[in-house]
Amino acid sequence: MFKITGRIVAVLGLAALSFGYPALAGEVRPGVLRTPDARFENLEGFPYAPNYLQVDDIRLHYIDEGPRDGETLLLIHGEPTWSYLFRKMIPVFTGAGYRVIAPDLVGFGRSDKFADEDAYSYPMQVEYMLQLVRALDLTGATFFGQDWGGLIGLRVVAAEPGRFARVVVSNTGLPSAGGLQGWIAYPLFKLAVWWEGAMTMEELAADLTFPRWVAYSYHVEDLPIGRLMSFLGGSEGVVAAYEAPFPDRSYKAGAQIMPYLVPSQLRENEAAWAVFETWHKPFLVAFTDSDPITRGGEQAFLSRVPVAQNVTIRGAGHFVQEDAGYTLARLMVYFMEGRALPA
Repeated sequence: MFKITGRIVAVLGLAALSFGYPALAGEVRPGVLRTPDARFENLEGFPYAPNYLQVDDIRLHYIDEGPRDGETLLLIHGEPTWSYLFRKMIPVFTGAGYRVIAPDLVGFGRSDKFADEDAYSYPMQVEYMLQLVRALDLTGATFFGQDWGGLIGLRVVAAEPGRFARVVVSNTGLPSAGGLQGWIAYPLFKLAVWWEGAMTMEELAADLTFPRWVAYSYHVEDLPIGRLMSFLGGSEGVVAAYEAPFPDRSYKAGAQIMPYLVPSQLRENEAAWAVFETWHKPFLVAFTDSDPITRGGEQAFLSRVPVAQNVTIRGAGHFVQEDAGYTLARLMVYFMEGRALPA
């Protein structure tokens, strides 16, 4: 058995066009897929109207809620989720008078999806989010990122620090290294993923660590996103919403490959840390106490960001927005208002 990658899917699509056969279902141009709108109808707890921005060959989707003249929050999700992840937080922010911008990364949610895994990269995701921030001309914004949302969003903040008034991070990181380590760490990581090899969902659940999660997502034939989100605590309605962007495996190239790319920009991230090591604006670190993926990751922020404040959200796992979305949103409102935070 061999893994049918997005590359093969894209080639098949191009061949079909060349010989006059129908293109891949949902294909808006060769190698680019768009999830049908019907997949997003009647989602539990998500009444928000879609907004779109065309950036080169990709249509980006984003939520834009709250008063247009309100102070802005930029919320960036991780993977394999999408802006639906913030549904418990958005009403808290808009109720407090804030404007919320919550985009879907390329390959996720309502945003377009490359069929080829090789089309995905860390800098590509950063560039698309940068284009969105510039197109919307966000200023004085508070950034929040979790999981890949932090890895990507912190690079956006580092590239455009003048647009951001505050930063909040939870269950994420900015993996970096300089010198020789910056060159060899990623190849060694790839070797570790190969060594872990393929595994079942049950084997992953029995010993959930970041390297094993990467190995599972990389090797599995068809990433079972619904089962994964259910395993992490989602209800039946929530599971359906996280499956919605992916009608079939051809849409999942981004979800499958993104974990494998986490340590792919170590030297570039080290350069971004220079911005945060001299950061003088509010910076909140709000990790949970029950996340096996990023446990201990808050220490990098607390040691390298001179103004970092720290709180721990108890009883919540990796997807803090699911487990404690209301609590996190209220905490962020206190933070943005300059009020005292709980220990």
